[in-house]
Order: sequence, then structure tokens, then C-alpha cells
Amino acid sequence: MKRIPMMMQLALILFCIMAIPMAILTWYSSSQILRNSEHAFAETSLAELNANRELNENALNNLSQNTVRLGGTDIFDRIRPFKSLAELKTNYMNVSKAMAVLKELLNLNQSVDGAYSSFFYLDDANYVISTDKGITSLDKYESIDWLNEALIEQKGIRGVWYPRRLDSGVNVLSFALPLNRLSTATRGTIVINLKEEQIEQYLQSTKSGKQGYLLMKPSGAIISHHDKSLLLKSAYGEPFIREIIEEELPEGYTFRELNGERLLYAWSRSKEFDWTNVSIYSVDELMNKPHSMQRGIIFLTIVIIFAGSILTVFMATWLSKPARELVRTIRGRVNPGVQDKNELVFLEAAFRRMQEEEEGLYKLLSIREQDAQSHAIHGLLRGEVTPQAEEIFPASHFLAAVVSIDGYRNYISRNNPETRSYHRYLLLSKCDHLFPKEVYVRCVYHGDGHFVILINYRQEEDGNHRKGIHNALDMIRNTAAELLGHSVTIGVSSPADSIGMVSGLLAEALETIKQRMIAGSGGITYWKEEEPREKKYLYPANSERRILNFLGNADLDSIIEELRIIRDEIRSAEYVSYDNILFIYHQLVGVTIKHLRENNVSTARIFSRRGNIYAALASFDTLDELEEYVIGFYSEIVHYLTCSPVASNKYAERIIHYLNERYREEIVFEEMAKDIGISYSYMRKIVYEQTGKSISDYLNSLRIEKAKELLLNSNLSIGQIASEVGCMNVRSFNRLFRKFEGMPPSSYKMQRSRTS
Repeated sequence: MKRIPMMMQLALILFCIMAIPMAILTWYSSSQILRNSEHAFAETSLAELNANRELNENALNNLSQNTVRLGGTDIFDRIRPFKSLAELKTNYMNVSKAMAVLKELLNLNQSVDGAYSSFFYLDDANYVISTDKGITSLDKYESIDWLNEALIEQKGIRGVWYPRRLDSGVNVLSFALPLNRLSTATRGTIVINLKEEQIEQYLQSTKSGKQGYLLMKPSGAIISHHDKSLLLKSAYGEPFIREIIEEELPEGYTFRELNGERLLYAWSRSKEFDWTNVSIYSVDELMNKPHSMQRGIIFLTIVIIFAGSILTVFMATWLSKPARELVRTIRGRVNPGVQDKNELVFLEAAFRRMQEEEEGLYKLLSIREQDAQSHAIHGLLRGEVTPQAEEIFPASHFLAAVVSIDGYRNYISRNNPETRSYHRYLLLSKCDHLFPKEVYVRCVYHGDGHFVILINYRQEEDGNHRKGIHNALDMIRNTAAELLGHSVTIGVSSPADSIGMVSGLLAEALETIKQRMIAGSGGITYWKEEEPREKKYLYPANSERRILNFLGNADLDSIIEELRIIRDEIRSAEYVSYDNILFIYHQLVGVTIKHLRENNVSTARIFSRRGNIYAALASFDTLDELEEYVIGFYSEIVHYLTCSPVASNKYAERIIHYLNERYREEIVFEEMAKDIGISYSYMRKIVYEQTGKSISDYLNSLRIEKAKELLLNSNLSIGQIASEVGCMNVRSFNRLFRKFEGMPPSSYKMQRSRTS
């Protein structure tokens, strides 16, 4: 794309803007037209099906009503006495009565289109009166056994419609009406046969795309069908008919595909006859006109797109003309180093080069200005007041705040120089923007994890902005903790009204930082001038002597407890300075090292990896950190002293002798350690190294061994043996014995007695 001329790109863009939405709109609108046309055809087809169904039902109802009216007359009473054809033909009067019945049947046929024939059968008679064969004997007329099957479906006094095929091969829908006993005493049945072809005329659709129709009974038997070979057969074998029946909807339509052709099935159920009418249409034929409309829309769209493409080329040429002229002008004056590229890429490269040159000049000026300001601020912190410093801080009042990283040695060990430099850059860039706008603030790095913030404000704003300055310092503390991954402590100096006092404010802020030794890290502390008074140094001389005594017994727990007493004493003092605290711990360390050397203990081996202990003590920020370091110091000494094999063996012999002598008693292990002269933790370590067991497990195993001897070599009871080996009761003795031997004492004694 970068090598394509701008005019061609514009032409392509304009073409896409015009052609793609138009193509999408055409596709969407045509698809919606087709979809809506399909459903519109389906709705009209369903409406036509309902109209045809009602037409057919009305014709059938008219025929049935005429039949019922005929059955309500007394015409059939005239032949009631004649049960045989011979009796009927005995005289002319009898025959004329039968001919009157035949005339009424002929009139019934003429009352509706499509009536094929009709007949009347008198119950228990041997003849029928029919319109197709006249008055004839029953054995010469086609079988009427189907009446029994048809009348099973009769409900009440109404007749029934029954589809069948006559002996002549004509398919008819027969209406059988037994005479009503409420209106006549004559017993017989009137039957009128309606041609299936007449029903087809009622149900046949005039729509294009007609594929067929189907009329069936609830049982699935086909009453009428466009394929005459399927009449009277089950409709469930036809495609999709079973699905339509199972949906149990009174009417509806659905689209299905059969042999690659989409078909529309519309159905409607008759509430009166409980028959189902189905019409089948070819969707492809129905949609001929919508498809033609779709093709016309697509063709028109192509024509519009072609015409638009020509217009696009002219518009692209006109729109790109200013850019092409600008490129020719710049190319003659500036060489951005871009060849064979289009106009936009050329202009972008030219402007980028100009921007880079401008940014380079701006950065150079900014760096020089920042360096000059930073130099002036560092000079101000040293007491050198320059005109540039006075320009940076024009207000009359000053505060100095020092942000100190807590645990700076740990911070250095976790971050390389590049990361620390990046952290300084982030913190310095954020500090200035957190203060109120009326306050002049500059932040510089002062070394050793200290950031100095100089705050300059006007006298009338002193009270108004003191709260804003504190909030800003609080945000700096939270921001620094998030950026550095370490907490910070902020020390704030007292206010001053002269720029020449800034160096003194820095000293106050640095001195305030030292108060975290007692107060803890992570806070904001303000300078407080102490009243002049006699201040004596604290030193816990008694704790020093006790620590040396505990060290001789390798009692680390007692040493740690004594160090905690010293810490609590320092914190409870009314006043103790930072120097006094360092003196206490320096003195403890010095006295301890001297004590070790006097006892011929090689301190070089113990502290070979610690470096300068006194410098390490001075680097800690809080009393808790100091205490933790000193605890580690004494732990290394105790570990070295207790790891001597000679000492361990000596103490191990004393421990085992103690347990062998007093296993019958209730032993308190802490008291036992004091009696032996070592710490409880050291005693546990010696027992585990010598036996591979804890003290309690070793004592219990010793008791079980003694119990086993008593079980085999004495007549004492289980309770007496439990008391003899120091167990409180039989229950605990049994549980302990099972733990070590896997069985109760009684089983052990019985088993050993058998083997012996």
C-alpha cells in the first residue's frame, strides 16, 4: 500500500465506501424480500386452504341437511310393510309407493353438484331402492356390508361420511344416515354417494406452483388426493405428513425440502368433521416473480457501482491534487530519504523528520534547563544561594521533606542499578504534580535512598496550605510504596522564612527520619525541638551479664527473651536517642565477641560471612530490624557452639541417663533441659540426632521396652505394669503399647508365652 499512489488509494477508499455498503444493502434487502415473500405466499396459501375447506364443508353440510330433511318425511313409511321384493311387486300400488321413494332420492342427487348416486335400504329387507339401478334385489346390488363399519363412527343421530370405492371403480364419499326413531317408525338407512372428483374441485388451488392436496381422516385414511392411487390408504406414508399430524396445531404452514426442491406445506383441521386438509406448493415456482425482482435489483446495483467507480476516479484525482503539489514542493527542498513511496508516506516521513529534529532541540534545551535547576537545588541544599535558586523558589517560606526508603539494603539487593534508576525517575516525575498549584515544589535525589523535597509557599498561604502539603506528602508516601515495592518514611523539617536556611532544614528532616527507630517505618514525622535537659545514656548492664551466662549454656530461647526485655526497656524510656540505641547494641555485640575470644572460640569462623557487624547495625531503620539482626547474631553463635561433636555427645549421655533414671516419673522436658544446663530446643535437637526420634517418642519407647520385660518376667497385672513404667492409667498404657507393638499387652504376653 505504501507504494501505491495517493490518487489510487483515494479511488480505492471511495470505491469501498460506496460499493461495499451498497452491495451489503442490496444483499440484505433482496434476502429480506425473498424471506418476506415466502411467508406472504404461505399466509395467502393458508387463507385459500381455509376458504376451500369451508366451501367443501358447506357443500357437505348442505347435502347432509337435505338428507336429514328427507329422512324426516313420511315417504319411507309407505314401504315399511314390504320386507321382500316379491311382496313389493304384488300390485301396482306397492310399486308406485317405491317409485315415490326413488323420485325423492333423484331429487336429493340433484340438490348438490357431484352427487353420483343414492339408495335407501329398509332394515331386514332383501331389496334396495337406488338411483343407479332402480328397485333391485339386495343380492344384485353391490355389497352394503360397509355400512356396519361406517356406522360405528356415528355419534348421536347424525349421519356419517365414509370414503370408499364402488364396484364400478368410482371413488366416492358416502353419507349414510340411519332414519331417526324420534321422527319415524321406519327402520332403514339413506345413503348418498358424492364423487371424490367433486371434493377435488373444492380443494384444488388456483395458485401457481401447486403440487397437490390431501384430505384425510383422523385415523390417517386418505379421503381425497391428487394421486388417485393413494385414495383410502394411510397418509402417514407420505413425506412430512406424520410431522404435521404430531404438531397438533389447528392450522399452520411449514417449509420442507424434498428431492432438492423446496415445498410449502399448509394445513388446516376441521372442527366439525375432524378432517385435516393439506395443500402442497412448490416454493421455487411460487417465487418466480420475487426471484426476477431480485435479479433486477442486483443488475441495477452493478450498473450504479460501475457508474460510481468512474465518478470515484475523477473525485480521487481532484482531492489528491493539493497533496501531490505539496509533495513536489517539499521534494525540491527537503530529502526525507523516502523513495518510490506514495505522497502520504512521503509527507509523513518528511514531517516525522522535522518533528524529530524539533523534539531533539526541545529535549536538549529541557535537559540543560533541568540540569541547571538540579545543580542550583543541590547547591542550595549545601548552603549555596544562587540567583537561579531564588528564581525557582520565589515565595518567602520554606519546608524540607526527606523521603527515605525503608530497608534500603534489602531494596538494593532486590533491584539492579538500572531498575533503581528507573524508580528514581518515576518518583521524581510524580512528586511535583501532587502538591497544590500555589506551592512551588522541587524534588531531587540525595543519595542512599533519600529523596529531598523543597517546598516553597507564601506567608499568607501558610495556614491555608499546611493541610494540602500534608495530603500531598501522604500521597507521595503511598505512590512511592507502590512504585518501589518498599515502604518509605517521610521526615519534615520546621518552617523557615529565608532561603539561606534551607541547608538547616535538610539537616532537621534527616534527623527526623531517625525517629523511625522507635516509631517504626512507613510514617510521616514532623520536626519537634527538644527542650534542653540532662540526657543520660541507657545501658542494660544486668541483661548483658545474663546474656553471657545464657550463651555459656547455649540457651538461645533465654537470650531471645532477654533481647526482648531490652527492646521493651528502650521503648518504655521517656527519651532515648538514636545514638543511644546504636550504642546499646554495639556494646552488646562488642562484649559478646570479647567473651568468645576469652573462651578461645574462633569468631572468624562464626562471622566470616557477616561482614562489618557494626556497619550493618548502623544501616537499620527500626528497632525491630535491629533486634532481628542481633537475634540472628546470637543464633549463629549458639549454633556453632552446639554443633561441636564433643559437646553433643556429652549432653546426649546426660539426657539418656536422665531418662533411664526417671522414666517412671512424669517428666517436664523444659525443667529437664534446665537441670541438664541446655535449652529445650537444643535438647530436642541432640535427642533427634542421636536416636532419630523425638524426646517424647524416645521416652515412650523406653517405657514400652521396660513393660515388655515385666510382662514376660513377672506376675504383675496390666494395671500394675502400667503404673510401674510411668503411665497414668491402663487405657493410655494399652493405647501406647498398641502404637509401638501393633497389639495390646495381653495379646503380646499370650503370643510370647506360646512361642517359648
